[in-house]
Amino acid sequence: MVHAYIETLYRYIKEKRKSKMTRRSGILVVGAMAVLALAPGSRAEEQKAKPPAKAAGGKAVIVPFGEMKWVVPPNSPPGVQMAVLWGDPAKGAFGALHKFAPGFSVPLHFHSAGYRCVVVSGTLVQTVEGEAERSLTSGSYVAYTGKKKHSTKCAPGAECVVFIDAGGAWDVVLADEGKAAPKK
Repeated sequence: MVHAYIETLYRYIKEKRKSKMTRRSGILVVGAMAVLALAPGSRAEEQKAKPPAKAAGGKAVIVPFGEMKWVVPPNSPPGVQMAVLWGDPAKGAFGALHKFAPGFSVPLHFHSAGYRCVVVSGTLVQTVEGEAERSLTSGSYVAYTGKKKHSTKCAPGAECVVFIDAGGAWDVVLADEGKAAPKK
């Protein structure tokens, strides 16, 4: 089901690029679609198990991009900001937008928890250990499991915004030192 959402997201981005949509509204729409696509409550299996919601019940969380609360995540290299959408990155599974400054770079590292990522804006450059560098633009998808080592960069010229759905607490462990990245 998540794959279908990602495909829809990709088609939407391609279509809107043709119509020269503004950058800000593009980020908002893509970010919202990514959140809906990967949100735990949106998975088909979970929806089948739940009874239909009553009209007066339920809860809505709506946060425009400009009102996100950006913070510097603990144990992250300089140039990173995070806006947590749900969960607690210090304790377990969560979803968040990450923002990388133009030219941001962190050398070969891994994360203890597996995660899925959708590029919302900018050009994210990923290099998996032993593989060629890959430049990823808006709508691109990345997933890492099992402490897979990789390096991450944000191409110069524009900040990068990515949506991350992590299965556990967030950390950045530098591969050559085996310890968390230095705090800012």
